[in-house]
Parts: sequence; C-alpha cells; structure tokens
Amino acid sequence: MLIAFQGEPGAYSEAAALTFSPGASVLPCPSFEEVFAAVDSGRASHGVLPLENSIGGSIHRNFDLLVEHELPIVAEVEVLVDHCLLGMPGTALDDVKVVYSHPQALAQCEKALGGMRGVELVAAYDTAGAAKMVRESGRRDAAAVASRRAAEVFGLAILRESIQDFADNITRFCVIANPRERTGEAAVAAVKVQDANKTSIVFALQSRPGALFKALAGFALRDINLTKLESRPLRGRPWEYAFYVDVEVPAADAGLQRAVADLREFSHWVRILGSYRAWKA
Repeated sequence: MLIAFQGEPGAYSEAAALTFSPGASVLPCPSFEEVFAAVDSGRASHGVLPLENSIGGSIHRNFDLLVEHELPIVAEVEVLVDHCLLGMPGTALDDVKVVYSHPQALAQCEKALGGMRGVELVAAYDTAGAAKMVRESGRRDAAAVASRRAAEVFGLAILRESIQDFADNITRFCVIANPRERTGEAAVAAVKVQDANKTSIVFALQSRPGALFKALAGFALRDINLTKLESRPLRGRPWEYAFYVDVEVPAADAGLQRAVADLREFSHWVRILGSYRAWKA
C-alpha cells in the first residue's frame, strides 16, 4: 500500500497515513491537489487528507476537492496534534525573531506565540515544510511550529514543547482510494468497507422556502444522527451552495437509502462521498 499525503516527512498528515496503515509506504506531495492526482492516476493506492481540526475548524479546500474528484472516502483517522517550537541546534528562545508554520498551526498556538515579543509570524505550506525551511536556511533567529517527528527528520532542537492553546487539539482526516468503477455512486459501491457505520453525503438544494428543513427531515424522521452539516459555495453559481452531511449509519442502511431518496426530491444533485468506519481512539 502506498499512501499519498500533503507535506514533508514529519507532517501530521504523514502521521495520519501511518496510523491508518502502520506498514504502508508513503508518498509526500506538495499540495492537496497532488494527493488527489496521485490516487486518481494510480500512482498511489490511497490518499490521506485533513478535513477538520477541533480548534481551527474545516479545511475547506479538501471538501471542494472531494466533489471535484470521484475518489470515495474509505476510512477516517484522528490524530492528536502536539505542536512544538523548533529551531536550529544552539538557538535560544530569546533569539527567535520569525516563526514559520501552516496558518492553522499558527492559529492553534496563538497564546504562546503572542507572548513572544517582536516575533513575526509567517505562513508556510506545511508544518513539516516550515521545519525544513528553518533547517535549510540555517538561521538562528528563525523557528518553526511543527511536530516532534519533524524535529527528528530535519535535525532541529525543540525550543518549547506542547505550545498549542488547547490540549485537546485533534485533526480528523479522511482516507480516499481509487475504485475500479469511476462514476458517481458506483465508485462508492466498488470500495466496500467492512463494518462501515458512517456515511458522507453532499447535495445541492433547489432554492425554495424550507428546502433545507425538508431535505434534512428525512434523516430526522428515521432517527439518523447527523454528526456534521456544512455549506460550501458552488463555484460558478453565485449565492448557491452545496451541503455536506455526515451521518452515523452505513450507506447500505435501508433507512438512509429512503432518506437519500427523499433528499433527491429537493436537490439538484446528491452524491455519496463514502461509507466507512468511524474513528475510535
């Protein structure tokens, strides 16, 4: 198994890939788009993508990419994010004048970084990528917010440990796969996950009074629990939206199938993004 992930070795996405399959090989990619391309082309068998952080919220780009590609979700993984401040060996904390990291990581460490006077915060494409930047620059006035693993990979010193604002800092990842069938719901059906108990759905509603209420009523009437509901703009159609829903039943559940049938009556289109096993720590 070869799992594509966005970022450099030592990224939290790499940790998610190895949590999903400890013996797998991994393929670093420079962008989320490259992860999808690697799986779509067959260069990688699976891809791992962050969807949501318990502090920073959703990673919207990946929700959009799930619609743009027909690569079903086959698993869910959660990773506890433990940020460290990394610098060149010999760097003193008071020497740091600039800190690099992914914008989400910088936001998750706002209190700790805000207490460092005169420090400039600079966004980078990835936490481990920020660590790589510090290593390659050799600057002793620069630091990165990244994982302990990134410190090991790039030979950096840990200047401060566990600097995130909240201890329960968790990122939820999805794992995508390349199915044999490549069209719509056939793609989901081609990748059957044993003991699936969660399903992700996306739909675009007709603009009518009460449309969302009516669309969701089919789930409520059948006692189907929604664990997530989020809207995203439809590109090229101003002020129209797609709605993403996670429910706590498999796609094969008869009640869910009837709820989806009801949903189609109020929607322009409906897609099942995947049916998989919900993560248990």
